Amino acid sequence: MAGEKPVKAKRLTEMSHCAGCAAKLKAGDLAKVLGGLKGKTSHPRALVGFNTNDDAAVYQVAPGMAVVETVDFFPPLVDDPFQFGAIAAANALSDIWAMGAKPLFALNLVCFPDELPLKTLQKILAGGQSKADEAGIPILGGHSIRDPEPKFGMAVTGVVHPKKVLTNAGAKPGDVLLLTKPVGTGIATTAIKRGLASKALTKRVTAQMATLNKAAGEVFASGAFKVNALTDVTGFGLLGHLLEMMNGAKTRAAVDLERIPLIAEVPALAEAGVIPGGTKTNLAHVKKQVTFPEGLPEHIQWLLADAQTNGGLLASVPARHALKAIQALEKAGVDAALIGEVQAGRPGIDVIG
Repeated sequence: MAGEKPVKAKRLTEMSHCAGCAAKLKAGDLAKVLGGLKGKTSHPRALVGFNTNDDAAVYQVAPGMAVVETVDFFPPLVDDPFQFGAIAAANALSDIWAMGAKPLFALNLVCFPDELPLKTLQKILAGGQSKADEAGIPILGGHSIRDPEPKFGMAVTGVVHPKKVLTNAGAKPGDVLLLTKPVGTGIATTAIKRGLASKALTKRVTAQMATLNKAAGEVFASGAFKVNALTDVTGFGLLGHLLEMMNGAKTRAAVDLERIPLIAEVPALAEAGVIPGGTKTNLAHVKKQVTFPEGLPEHIQWLLADAQTNGGLLASVPARHALKAIQALEKAGVDAALIGEVQAGRPGIDVIG
């Protein structure tokens, strides 16, 4: 751009202090912080707030309408600025579909350092815009600040009928668990940052993280079959988000290790010790409520706790509706794996296999 000083090219991931994942605060620490708040954190019209650790806030504005609000941003996981923008936008939008809602518009959130050229920021924003276009919504504004570490994301507003909100707390014994994307993006992006990922893996995981959960979300919200609970698998990993679902419903999950889809090449990377810090923290947090098969290698446990970026939707569906749900997802172009079931019992997870 005219007047812009030449800047030595720098890989985006070199400027990220995040060890290969969209690192959230530790789940336990976050609960302590929120539990200590003394201000007003609830309202008679608030249908979903802090209580269930859900994906977005839901506020009823009229008898037949509720507003859904979410925000998400993080530092670069890949070096291509356009793809980084697309991934961050897809990740932020996912929370709307995870509530059974429809997105209306978004606002950009930008942190950007002086040492990167403005054309890099333009590409990041263009990537985000491409996903907003794909979702069929406008970006109507945003906020930017200078920051030594680049970050990008969105605040997204959506709508849903108050009686059609899908939360993560309604699972019932006898349900089956459906997952719409393979696990392993945290380990894969750590490998990318360390220069250990193959070109094939980099391409595969970048495409997966940039894939909207729109099609799956619309199927789950369609009313064509019953959905008792829904969430998306992101920073707390498959085990962390499934555990939130089980704690919210006071139920127990049994998941089949052999049925959980994994991104190719990621198990070998995990075995070689390519593990982000957020994934290790996730496993430590859930271990008290998760039982693993005796002798299960730790790297497999890490895989199940791996911190995800724009991971799949995880649904709890009555068993009698499972086939109909899978067929509807397949018709929409979504691969879904039946990974386990919900049972009565002390809240927690049993990993079988």
